[in-house]
Amino acid sequence: MRYTLIIIFSWFYITPCLASSVLLDYWEYDVYLEKHPTQKVLTQEMFQRIYQAPVPLTIRQQKPVTIDIVYPGTQLSDYWWRNIKALELRLTELGVDYRLRKYSSRPNMDYRRETESLQAVLKNPPDYLIFTVDTSRHKKFAENILNSGGKTKLILINITTPIKHWKAQQPLLYVGFDHVVGTRLLAKQYQKLFPEEANFGLMYFSPGYISEARGDTFIKTMKTFGDYTLKSAYFTNANRESAYTATLSMMEKEQNLDFIYASSTDVALGVSQALEKLDRRDVMVNGWGGGSEIQAVQEGEIDFTVVRMTDDTGIAMAEAIKLDLQNEPVPQVFSGDYEILTKDDDIEKVDALKRRAFRYSDR
Repeated sequence: MRYTLIIIFSWFYITPCLASSVLLDYWEYDVYLEKHPTQKVLTQEMFQRIYQAPVPLTIRQQKPVTIDIVYPGTQLSDYWWRNIKALELRLTELGVDYRLRKYSSRPNMDYRRETESLQAVLKNPPDYLIFTVDTSRHKKFAENILNSGGKTKLILINITTPIKHWKAQQPLLYVGFDHVVGTRLLAKQYQKLFPEEANFGLMYFSPGYISEARGDTFIKTMKTFGDYTLKSAYFTNANRESAYTATLSMMEKEQNLDFIYASSTDVALGVSQALEKLDRRDVMVNGWGGGSEIQAVQEGEIDFTVVRMTDDTGIAMAEAIKLDLQNEPVPQVFSGDYEILTKDDDIEKVDALKRRAFRYSDR
């Protein structure tokens, strides 16, 4: 198998796409649970809990619990705002008195705004900080929180693979939708559509954990299926515009592609826009998520997507905070559920997925 990495912007670094290098510093979700049976039970109990009626907090709070969330919400994906809404609604149902402060920025671009948000968190430490870890900068900040000895407990969202070198100094919860599981579902769908062989391009997210988990894992997985050749791969700025530009460049250099694997919502829509401009709808593209992608699949803008049961994670965070307030054990990891949706699926399936995925955030 051969491939070429082409970087659109000179300041992007190249990530080696070697199967042996995928997520070496992380415990894979399933592997972690198999090695930690107690955690596996707690995770299973959490999955049951989020689909049951809320059981109110059993202690009396002396004061409202403070929660800060710093997240890359300024993007086309509705993942973040839906999670926040589900979190708030579930906390209210659980009878938790809370105060929530939200700080939003564009992924991998608004460094100044993100830094200002993190400084605000440090000046007035909350009881719980909901944060994500995609870059080395994020990881360093999370380590500072974990090692500070302060009152703030860390919830890491959009990552479900514990970081090995943190050892016993772990956050309260890793929560999200396991990127490896979702990637493998998408790879299986491509293998079903192209049973023997295919030439494909790959559009990464911005350099970091998500690109490694979704992009490099896809390459590794496809390599085990058959004669699937990665012809070209680009990093993007994790937005529609950069993916659009990258796709035009990719198609100019590699015209015989069967599909382009996209690593996020915004990236998928940028790829689709470029393919439409080039009148190359014969080249398939996937979505990565189940919000705006659902409509894009129905309209034929993208061919299929992996639908996250989005509200699973917002509800799980609320339940984790309640358990912690009650001094009960919180699972170390939790991944919500997925399901593949294609443009050939009927409206009944679409409606059923929406009712389950957005059972809180569509209220």
